[in-house]
Amino acid sequence: MSDAPFVSSATRREQFDEVCAALAAPGAMSHRETIKADIIALYRAVERDMGALAALKEDVKGLVQHWKSLDDGTAPPSPPDLPAPIVESVSAPAAPPVTASVTPLVTAPATASGAAPTRADHLNASTFLEKGWSLMSLGDPAGAEAALLRALELAPGDPHGESLLGWAQMLQDKYDDALLNFQKVLMRQPQNSLARINVGYICLKKQIFGEAIEHLSKAIRLDNDRKATLYAHYYLGLLYLEREMYEDAQNFLRKAIALGPNLIEAHYELGRALFLGGDREGAMGAWRDGARANKFSPWGKRCAEVLRQVEAGGAPPGSP
Repeated sequence: MSDAPFVSSATRREQFDEVCAALAAPGAMSHRETIKADIIALYRAVERDMGALAALKEDVKGLVQHWKSLDDGTAPPSPPDLPAPIVESVSAPAAPPVTASVTPLVTAPATASGAAPTRADHLNASTFLEKGWSLMSLGDPAGAEAALLRALELAPGDPHGESLLGWAQMLQDKYDDALLNFQKVLMRQPQNSLARINVGYICLKKQIFGEAIEHLSKAIRLDNDRKATLYAHYYLGLLYLEREMYEDAQNFLRKAIALGPNLIEAHYELGRALFLGGDREGAMGAWRDGARANKFSPWGKRCAEVLRQVEAGGAPPGSP
């Protein structure tokens, strides 16, 4: 695996395809550790590329200011001696990161002296936002919370970071802390769908179904954040499944899968909704699809496990 500081995205894609081919090869099981090392190396290489591109983007912004100075007849300033960005390394997960990614919306704060923040602050905050999302996707909300708290130290008041932090806390059942973060975001940004869908989820967990439906439906109507729209459908599927409205649950879960095929938990819950609605064959198909989509993920393993259980004449967890 190449360890160059920056290479083209096409080259990284070729490396990605090589790892995919290794995973699909007949002897993959005997090369698990080698493949794992390649995945980690690729993940770290992509993060370095992202940092280099972010730094280059800031330099290009400087060129714009340089160009504007030509119009007013002023002498263009000499390029400043910028320090190399200090991008802290991120420990890559042992399993392949999921395809969902954070688009950092970091507004770097002014320093205590009123001076503009360094570029390193911006880059580091973005790095920790990305790390937080990756850890959440890999089922480590406690690790995600730590990363996101660090991101907010570097970029206080960033609504995207606060939303993700609330999400990580919510996944640990820290509903009061999570709700506080989401409410702070919604006070400043009523159109923030990511915060809104998680308020809806907290209402769902507290069985305040009417308010949950209101928040989740509004996020779907706003449709201004892809992740929020995806999870709004998923959470509504869970809500109607809990209320034993199986047809409605199936419709929302199918829509969630269409929006995010890698959301394996939606396959799992769709299988439950189909089974409880009397469609045993359809349920097994949903679990089979989930296990096939990512057999290494915890939810993929759960799909495979419940499929074996039902094929043997059993019933999924939570069945009457």
